[in-house]
Amino acid sequence: MRYGKTILLMIIDIFFMNMAYLFAINITYPGRFTEMTTIYSKDFIVISIIYLIFFYAFRMYHSLWDLTGTDEFLLGVGGNILAGIVAIIYTRGIGATIPLNVTVLGTILTVVFVLGYRIIYRVYRRALLYLPYKDSLDQSRVMVIGAGSAGTMIVNEMLARRELKLNPIVLVDDSKYKQGKRISGLKVEGGRNQIQMLVKEKDIDTIILAIPTISTKDKKEILEICKNCNCKIKIVPGIYEIIRGDATVSKVKDVSVEDLLGREPVLLDNKGISEYLKDRVIIITGGGGTIGSELCRQIAVYKPKTLIIFDIYENNAYDIQNELKYKYPNLDLKVLIGSVRDKKRLQQVFRLYNVDVVFHAAAHKHVPLMEESPQEAIKNNVFGTLNIAEVANEFNVKKFVLISTDKAVNPTNVMGATKRVCEMIIQAMNSVSKTEFVAVRFGNVLGSNGSVIPLFKKQIENGGPLTLTHENIIRYFMLIPEAAQLVLQTGQFAKGGEIFVLDMGKPVKIYDLAVDLIRLSGLDPNTDIEIKVIGLRPGEKLYEELLMSEEGLIETIHNKIHIGKPTFESMDKLNEKLNELKKLLDEDSNELIKEKMKLIVPTYKEAAKVNEAAITSEEYIE
Repeated sequence: MRYGKTILLMIIDIFFMNMAYLFAINITYPGRFTEMTTIYSKDFIVISIIYLIFFYAFRMYHSLWDLTGTDEFLLGVGGNILAGIVAIIYTRGIGATIPLNVTVLGTILTVVFVLGYRIIYRVYRRALLYLPYKDSLDQSRVMVIGAGSAGTMIVNEMLARRELKLNPIVLVDDSKYKQGKRISGLKVEGGRNQIQMLVKEKDIDTIILAIPTISTKDKKEILEICKNCNCKIKIVPGIYEIIRGDATVSKVKDVSVEDLLGREPVLLDNKGISEYLKDRVIIITGGGGTIGSELCRQIAVYKPKTLIIFDIYENNAYDIQNELKYKYPNLDLKVLIGSVRDKKRLQQVFRLYNVDVVFHAAAHKHVPLMEESPQEAIKNNVFGTLNIAEVANEFNVKKFVLISTDKAVNPTNVMGATKRVCEMIIQAMNSVSKTEFVAVRFGNVLGSNGSVIPLFKKQIENGGPLTLTHENIIRYFMLIPEAAQLVLQTGQFAKGGEIFVLDMGKPVKIYDLAVDLIRLSGLDPNTDIEIKVIGLRPGEKLYEELLMSEEGLIETIHNKIHIGKPTFESMDKLNEKLNELKKLLDEDSNELIKEKMKLIVPTYKEAAKVNEAAITSEEYIE
């Protein structure tokens, strides 16, 4: 089909090119037309081939002429002119009697004829496609924000490909220069302040943000306006895709909660990070998980000597292995299956590979599940961390970074309490080891396995309802790449014993997240999709904290990383308590185990009491 179309275009080009030369003969030598055409007929085959070669070289048969723009037009002009010059050289070189004025005029008319019929075809296509669909009911009426190159490309494709069922109606741009002008037939009718008015006036149901170079601040502000328009909202890819010419409708993605949060890009000291990662043997426990796999992706960039993924769940480990092998074929990658509960397996790995740096991300993290199985949370989180910390010390590892959580601060559940014990182990081990042990504490990461955002998206796809545990529940959120990048940065800052606290920004109300996700889908909360409050789950509290009151706070040179002062140092005392805890793991009483955890973690309190105090707090209500 493709080659058939190319051959057809070549035949049409030959016809119009020869018609141009015949017109040139008729204009310049009207009285000698028959004589001159006889002379021309001797060379028209060679001249036609010359033109076709240049047309092909200038990609005139690769362009979609119903989408053609300035670039294609200029290439067409260049191809015609160069072909004409070569034709003149050819006719002069063989001593042909075709006059120079005929070949010059023929070249000019060829440009007009060959490009003219392409442009007429585009106008015809535009009229044929646009007019019948202008007010068609099965077409989504689209507002495009951004009247630059990306916006123009998107509009042109929508006009040309009506099977997409997207009908561009209006352009919006903050540039005063562009407002009032027409681009691809669409008028730029205002800036961001007119978005809501234009949506109602033009009956818009889809908004596409087509400004790939937009700042995080401006993007968030515009999306905040758009999300209240009851429209589907989509966004073009970044500037690198635009440079590659990928600003097509197929590349447009749905706006995500990440876009609405407006998190600024993380600035890293890449040189400092490289100093402790490059040419080092690095192991990531839980390397197939959300944070673990992202750490793998980012560490691979720094060219470690060996990168070891250590995980009990082979499916996730297999996925990240394939991804890294494809992206970094020269990376020395080892994927090992094993559990941090198995100390002998850990010793085997550390002995074999001579590990330099540990990122410990393996953990049970689901709060309600761990409330029902506290023994498993303790075996994996507490004693798994103790195992790998002791093995790291035994084999003289240089750095050990524990991935912790805000749920470790004044915990109200077993999972949070176990992670607080992990922090205590790290601080205590640091006091007796040459290894630099540190912990990094942050809140929820958007889109992680089992987090609320993927759950809400599935519920919206199924038509609702969205299940929310409490209307007033709030959480800190961070992007997955952002969290991993800051974890790597803390490794550079580590001196030993610190709990690094990442700046999570402002806490987010989960109810607002639910509303935003529904609106981003072009639906109306509690009309199209119900938000159903089902009650707090076991161990869940209304809010999370990032820093214990007794820790204080020390700033680092990075504005998103702070340090909590060490609060626990005695490994002997901690071991005594952990040995007592281990004896209870074979007991059937969950309550007995939880009571023992409260003795080890004095700040561990029942969720119900903490939530009741939070609800009655004036500060929280505000």
